[in-house]
Amino acid sequence: MANFRTHFGVALGGGALAAYAGWQASLWSLNEGWPLAVLTAFGGILPDIDSDHSHAIRLIFTLLAVLAVIAGALWLQSRLAPGPLVMACGGLYVGVRYLAGAIFKRFTVHRGVWHSLLASLLCGMGTAAMSFHLLAQPAPMAWAQGMALSLGAVIHLLLDELYSVDLVGSRLKRSFGTAFKLFDYREPGNAVLMLLLGVALAPWLPPWTTLWELVGRGVALWPSP
Repeated sequence: MANFRTHFGVALGGGALAAYAGWQASLWSLNEGWPLAVLTAFGGILPDIDSDHSHAIRLIFTLLAVLAVIAGALWLQSRLAPGPLVMACGGLYVGVRYLAGAIFKRFTVHRGVWHSLLASLLCGMGTAAMSFHLLAQPAPMAWAQGMALSLGAVIHLLLDELYSVDLVGSRLKRSFGTAFKLFDYREPGNAVLMLLLGVALAPWLPPWTTLWELVGRGVALWPSP
């Protein structure tokens, strides 16, 4: 499979290209475009969150811990004195970075349900919902950010599948077929749980009509045959 640098670099390049194309087509401004490239790069390492010893899981849970501290500080600053606030934020960081990370590693298997198109879609939906409600982004930009994350995750899956093909030896490696898949076929119950999470998330998503309009504008960029 591809390594961390390859996943991150290719996803960042793909995200930068997509952000530039959208900017040239006036889908978003330049300032709105570069976060899309960053989200695509983040999505490019996201499927390896279930790999216990990867760079990805450490980086992802560190970022999640920082985000938890920021959100906690904003919510608690009017409720706690400075001393307790610092302690609470410290507890949030340790809880998310180490405790939540350890629990996640305990109950996940590498190339399991998180290494699938279903997980990529769910993470993109979650990103769009958070961007729309927590960051107050316009619906088109919220959907664009969600799609950027999903795009990076799909790039990751495709890279892993390509690395499963040994062109020199003209053979398929044992890992072939384990990366680019709809869901974890060994644990269908996890896929059902993800589908239920997606259904529960649906009311929090930006309007679907905005997504179809954005996709339609993007498809219109391709030259007709």
